[in-house]
Amino acid sequence: MVKYIKGIFQGLGSLLTGMMVTFKEFFTKKITEQYPENRAVLKMNDRFCGELTMPHDSDGSNKCIACGLCQMACPNGSIKITSEMVTDPETGKSRKHLVKYEYDLGSCMFCHLCVNACPHDAIKFSTSFEHAVFTRSKLVKTLNKQ
Repeated sequence: MVKYIKGIFQGLGSLLTGMMVTFKEFFTKKITEQYPENRAVLKMNDRFCGELTMPHDSDGSNKCIACGLCQMACPNGSIKITSEMVTDPETGKSRKHLVKYEYDLGSCMFCHLCVNACPHDAIKFSTSFEHAVFTRSKLVKTLNKQ
């Protein structure tokens, strides 16, 4: 009998705790965004990972050295790098040259591992979030072309 009454009071205590949380949330300010209407003024957080980008300077060149670390760090193969060996005429040393940097937005998990693996900060995530397309082939992007 004591166990039964104790269980009733524990149930009432947990019910009151839940009701206090609900009551508190009822009076907090709502942060719902009216998305299509406020598209012009909508600002995403800086931490938001929307789409992988490769920043280019004013000359149109990027910092990528085609090392392949981002491709190796990607857990599901969203990044495909095509490179070629080029011999520098001044020094005579051969080095890798980036030919094509493909990024499949449709299979990306937005885990940020590729950006963390890049030693030259050649790639980063932008805050763009509108990626609706009718065909999946449009989600494959070539990043090293401006």
